[in-house]
Amino acid sequence: MADLLLELFSEEIPARMQHRAAADLQKGVTNALVEAGLTYGHAAAFVTPRRLCLAVEGLLNESPRTREERKGPRIDAPEKALEGFLRSTGLNREQLEERDDKKGKVFFAVIDKPGRPAAEIVAEVVPEVIRNFPWPKSMRWGSGSLRWVRPLHSVLCILSAEDGAEVVDFEIDGIKSGSKTAGHRFHSPKNFAVSNFDDYRAKLKKAHVILEAEERADHIQEDAKNLAFAQGFEVVEDNGLLTEVAGLVEWPVVLMGDIAEDFFDLPPEVLQTSMREHQKFFSVRNPKTGRIEKFITVANRETKDHGATILSGNQKVLFARLSDAKFFWENDLRTPLQDMAAKLSNVTFHNKLGTQADRIGRISSLARIIAPIAGADVKEAVLAAQVAKGDLSSEMVYEFPELQGIMGKYYAEKAGLPQSVANACQAHYSPLGPSDDVPKEPVSVTVALADKVDMLTGFWAIDEKPTGSKDPFALRRAALGVIRLVLENELRVNLSRFLDTHLLHSELSLNGGHANADSVEAVRDILQEIEHHGVFGAAFEAVMQRIKGKGADHLEHDELIVRVRDKVPATRGDLLSFFHERLKAHMRDQGISHDVIDACLTMPNSDDFVLLVNRATALQAFLRTEDGTNLLQGFKRANNILTAEEKKDGVFYELDPDPKLAEDSTEKTLFAALDVAEAAITPALEAEDFAAAMAAMASLRAPIDDFFEAVQVNSENAMIRRNRLCLLNRIRTVMGQVAHFGTIEG
Repeated sequence: MADLLLELFSEEIPARMQHRAAADLQKGVTNALVEAGLTYGHAAAFVTPRRLCLAVEGLLNESPRTREERKGPRIDAPEKALEGFLRSTGLNREQLEERDDKKGKVFFAVIDKPGRPAAEIVAEVVPEVIRNFPWPKSMRWGSGSLRWVRPLHSVLCILSAEDGAEVVDFEIDGIKSGSKTAGHRFHSPKNFAVSNFDDYRAKLKKAHVILEAEERADHIQEDAKNLAFAQGFEVVEDNGLLTEVAGLVEWPVVLMGDIAEDFFDLPPEVLQTSMREHQKFFSVRNPKTGRIEKFITVANRETKDHGATILSGNQKVLFARLSDAKFFWENDLRTPLQDMAAKLSNVTFHNKLGTQADRIGRISSLARIIAPIAGADVKEAVLAAQVAKGDLSSEMVYEFPELQGIMGKYYAEKAGLPQSVANACQAHYSPLGPSDDVPKEPVSVTVALADKVDMLTGFWAIDEKPTGSKDPFALRRAALGVIRLVLENELRVNLSRFLDTHLLHSELSLNGGHANADSVEAVRDILQEIEHHGVFGAAFEAVMQRIKGKGADHLEHDELIVRVRDKVPATRGDLLSFFHERLKAHMRDQGISHDVIDACLTMPNSDDFVLLVNRATALQAFLRTEDGTNLLQGFKRANNILTAEEKKDGVFYELDPDPKLAEDSTEKTLFAALDVAEAAITPALEAEDFAAAMAAMASLRAPIDDFFEAVQVNSENAMIRRNRLCLLNRIRTVMGQVAHFGTIEG
């Protein structure tokens, strides 16, 4: 067994590419080694700003000998077939064997491949991996043809064993492999030889290079915390920046500097963002004031003045950067947030969906409807919807787009708007992901929900939906956001009402401009009717009846009316299915199985997500009991028999069974049990007491079991048989009030 050590030493590798590059190096080399017959025990890749390293332990000394037999064409086959077979095997005609086969004599090739030394295989594999390395961006330098992320200086490649180490000899674009590397660019630039991975790592540490990225990150984090704590401060946690900075230095030296008092009054998020984006500085907060008053920078070298010169230079650059941020902040404050929002009439949201101002109008309209449901003040909710996106036209957000919403909150507070409105400016983008917090304040909930519903209905209206892995407008995230907003705030709402309303608004926006004025007015009437009826179908019929009463029957066939009649229900149904798919994934994460969810999705009011989840949760709990498990089996038996007989007879046994035709006592007991259960289930479902409904169903377990034990459904008496099949249908009907048990796998 041998150990392989490979290092590719270059100019600085961009931090954002390092992690992927290490994984690609390990995958590329190890896959090629295994394909060549060299298996190994363990492999690990490492990366610093100037080097990619791979250590492979327990590598075979040579590939195993292989013997392969391939069946070829018949001996009387055309010459071209034989030539192709010879090319594929690398043999000549004399090396083939003739053997008897079912269809006559055929050629056989016996390919005997001897084992090859590990060094020979590695010498082939590594140059091939280097030449075809999948950098996102690469460059050529000098007169060579090799492409690498930055100029490649040297390649270290050795195989080591107990009896010593050997260099794996190869050359790539004039760079010969060897056993030497270099240390830190400033502290230890001279080359030195290594004999194995442990020797390599230890000598690098002496040469001021920490090989493991995780160790560099831990060192930075620990030193930063200690520096801040010693002066009564705390470091603002930023794991993304920590990972990036660890990829910028080989020997991290942590330094803490001061921020000029001129900038203390800037919002902390502005300071953090400016320092993180432009300088890669960590923010240091004064816990007494909550202000960002210092910064942490990480140098790549130790200096005689302990970093004083480095800090001085950084502070000068930081002063200039923060001066820009302060200018943006003060300049933005001169423009009221409402005026910022008005500027969005010149900003296109989507070429088919209008401007950002158009979108704000739609969100405001929807917020007016949602506010009472969310328990929000209608005026505040509408105001919040009107100004929530105003900061998109601010200079600060133009410079730092990631501050959208955050700056809106500050501008709203400075404008003296209600705190609930200011909070909604920031919170209405949430939740941004499955782990993000969900807004709880009623106004924030209202605007967040309106924002996401508008996004989804708008793109569904223009038929731009997510496909496969492509979701450029983050519509899956928006749908999950709606689901979490509804569930975690326990909003009792039939989502179809909002979808219908917004789809009608979209139709007016997309097609109302060139439509008949009367038909446009009719669509507006339908929108108002939805406020009363709550559903599109009833609202549409009510308006159509009024139109007919006025003698305007021709409008029924108007292009816009027909389009609304046909498209809105279909689009809403498709969008609701999209919501259901996201809801199923969300509920599976909560421990509810997919078949239980499907059993509840087919029930009425499936657009009321709180009702749906409560039903599914109660059903899941019931099915985990012994009564639930056995009752499900009884249902499946009844359903299977009934389905088979209906198919065979070509009829549906949906008539009410007659208890007078019951012959067996268990049959009579089942009739009575179904009456009792139905009498209990119906009011329980009306009261949404699903636990009580499940308990009523549990009472059916024993009567159904006893019935099947004692009674033959397919009686020779046709009348009795029909009555018993109708009884089975009654079981299906009574249990079907609670859920569609036929979809449950059991």
